[in-house]
Amino acid sequence: MKTTVFLFFLTVSLMAGCTQPQNRLTEEEHRDGWQLLFDGSSTNGWHMFNDSGEVTGWTVEDQCLVALGKGGDIGGDIVSERQFQNFELKWDWKIEAQGNSGVMYHVIEDKKFGAPYLTGPEYQMIDDFEFPQELADWQLTGADYAMHIADPEKKIIKKAGEWNTSRIVFDNGNVAHWLNGVKIVEFEAWTDKWFELKNSGKWENAPEYGLAQKGKFCLQDHGSKTWFRNIKVKELPDKPKSFGLFNGENLHGWTEFGNEKWYVEEGAIIGENGPEKEYGYLATRRYFDDFDLTFEFKQVKDGNSGLFFRSVLEGTKITGWQVEIAPPGKDSGGVYESYGRGWLIQIPEEKEDLLNYGEWNNLRIRLEGSRVTTWLNGEQMADLEDEKIGRAQGRIALQIHSDSNVKIMFRDLKLQEL
Repeated sequence: MKTTVFLFFLTVSLMAGCTQPQNRLTEEEHRDGWQLLFDGSSTNGWHMFNDSGEVTGWTVEDQCLVALGKGGDIGGDIVSERQFQNFELKWDWKIEAQGNSGVMYHVIEDKKFGAPYLTGPEYQMIDDFEFPQELADWQLTGADYAMHIADPEKKIIKKAGEWNTSRIVFDNGNVAHWLNGVKIVEFEAWTDKWFELKNSGKWENAPEYGLAQKGKFCLQDHGSKTWFRNIKVKELPDKPKSFGLFNGENLHGWTEFGNEKWYVEEGAIIGENGPEKEYGYLATRRYFDDFDLTFEFKQVKDGNSGLFFRSVLEGTKITGWQVEIAPPGKDSGGVYESYGRGWLIQIPEEKEDLLNYGEWNNLRIRLEGSRVTTWLNGEQMADLEDEKIGRAQGRIALQIHSDSNVKIMFRDLKLQEL
């Protein structure tokens, strides 16, 4: 009799599947600031990557958000409407036999990125047991895909068709992956070790991978039916830091774009044209969003340069905004868009004589959300609000202008995050 009763309740439990109440916040979760990202009945709050139209290839069934397996390496993924910076994300999931999927974060939507994985790190979800191809450690469930492996001694994973619970914590660069209640991955983003991994493996030719400090969540359809439920997020506070962008000795932390000359001499970064006299950029290897930056510059020759912010580079093609550094009478301290609109704000004529050509000048740039304010030698030069700037992310970059005879020096680059 006891055996019969047990089997009855077991059968009812298995048949229920997703039919038990799901996608709800407990009173404790409400108090702690958790939010639901899936309401249990619709795809509200999600859209196709790089497409604001109708969600296709996904459905809602039995209180689960389901990828139907119609996607591939590119196409089929959905992203959250909202962006998140520091967060704790948790969700339940299961996958069909031999299936492959994942959850990404800090994804940037832009037509220049053909897929979410080109910018967003991924928590891997895959059938570890029956996947039809041999898997490397960095491809197994729970891994920071193609970067950090999940600890095999700690990992507890259910078979395909059974529910797992996962968690990602991104706390001001400290990252942890959890699987079924156990921490299996932990690392620091944007350190020397992180960049070594990024530049020596799968992401070597994906220059913007993992650099964004905020972005969308992405649920992946990689050609396998996958079920998601109880997708919940809690935002964590920002902890701004101070950075010495230049160590005074070498170009550690910077990346050169183009064939012009960048080197260090007497505690200063020096940029000058090479024989080709083309554009050249020296960019931070990581992104910076909101900041207050001060530095000194000296125009030794010509002086046609600038400091770019929230910028993305493809070779020497740059997408972003420039605080102008130019010869006398050419709007040093003004703000210029490198594509599309050109000048956003030029400086008043009476302020042109504030530039000390051939001597050290102090430039300060404060960037907060959509507002940019600049000062040259203590005098405010520009102050503007721009929605497009407010939406952007990217690197800081120093410029050498083309078709010139530039030699310019930079020193004491100090940045305070806001």
